[in-house]
Amino acid sequence: MERYATVLDVLPQGRLSERSPHREPIALAVGEDELKLLEVVLRPGSRVDPGTRLPLVGPNDGPPPAPVDHVRRRVGFSELTTAARTELVPALERVVKGNPARFLRFFNEAPAVSRRFHLLELLPGVGKKTMWAIVSERQKKPFESFQELTERTRLKDPVESVVGRIEQELSHEEEKYRLFVSR
Repeated sequence: MERYATVLDVLPQGRLSERSPHREPIALAVGEDELKLLEVVLRPGSRVDPGTRLPLVGPNDGPPPAPVDHVRRRVGFSELTTAARTELVPALERVVKGNPARFLRFFNEAPAVSRRFHLLELLPGVGKKTMWAIVSERQKKPFESFQELTERTRLKDPVESVVGRIEQELSHEEEKYRLFVSR
């Protein structure tokens, strides 16, 4: 269950495709825990900007606090507006940088799928040599920061690699391996 989401785009009049005469203001957002794309109904008169971090549940898992009325549904990548797609990468970067331990755990614990294929190779920018460098270095000592990961391996920008993989999983729903995004 998503507890917080980052706003990607706001549609104050709702979607144009809605046939109801009483359209609700909505925000397109990405969740922080399961990285789901969501359509969030906002309370009338509330003002929210792209990049805003919204609480989706209240204290003790109660109703969400203002400006969120409720989460309507999960949306697919194809349903995002152009503005939401533009804001997706910066929002994902904030999520990854905001919780480095979660994503460093992947670099420290990712297993081999078979004798010829490793989960690390699914990240953009990680080939066989970089994968072996990561595996070799993590056996010596687990990575404690993205900077340390960059210094000890050949990987240029681990945050960019993780964000690239998350974006790929969101935009291609038929991906066989899901490393970060919930099904």
